[in-house]
Amino acid sequence: MKLLLINANTTEAITDRLVAIARDLAPPGVTIRGATGRFGARYIASRASSAVAAHAAIDAYAEHGAEADAVLIGCFGDPGLDALRELAPVPVLGLADASAAAAQGRRFGVVTGGAAWKPMLEEFFAGRGHAGQLAGIRTVAPTGGEIARDPDGALALLAESCRACVEQDGAEVVILGGAGLAGLATRLSVGVPVLCSVEVGVRAALAALGQGGAGLMPHGAVETIGLSPALAARLSADSGP
Repeated sequence: MKLLLINANTTEAITDRLVAIARDLAPPGVTIRGATGRFGARYIASRASSAVAAHAAIDAYAEHGAEADAVLIGCFGDPGLDALRELAPVPVLGLADASAAAAQGRRFGVVTGGAAWKPMLEEFFAGRGHAGQLAGIRTVAPTGGEIARDPDGALALLAESCRACVEQDGAEVVILGGAGLAGLATRLSVGVPVLCSVEVGVRAALAALGQGGAGLMPHGAVETIGLSPALAARLSADSGP
């Protein structure tokens, strides 16, 4: 079985980190392949860069997804999630969507890097039916990319925000969101479970291997211009009814 892990930003070091975590968690017989966005931001931290990342995610799937048995979008905020679910005939998961599911009905708070993510994530979780479950979103000033470069320097800020989620927002679970924050959840103790979105997403994707997906383009073939050859070919295939 093969899991394709798509990093929709353009930082190869983040892809390598995600793949390493996934390989540690994967059982024997599962192959992990990473794909990095060909274009876009080094690290997603705005609506514009997130919109570009959605294109980069489906572009990466078109190029590398032919033999995948499941796909994981390794960016919190899940750029391109629904578009990939439309295209791919295998399960497609995202870090944020999987993390909300892992809260198992408990009120969850989110801590992540970059102030622009607060309204974006509030809209994301509301759109997926989690508004009543979301206790709050706390951001720290460094972006996820900056935290990835200096995790020790951000640990105190992250701990403070996690405690605020619990003590002020009433969170029963805290999600540490973002690829740049991977591996830090075990270093935070705030009285409630702290979930690493990357580990949660990887485990969910591994569990979904081989289950099949929708993979339906209800609009049928699409005529395009200016896309990569792989993505243009994928969109031009008539998969509709």
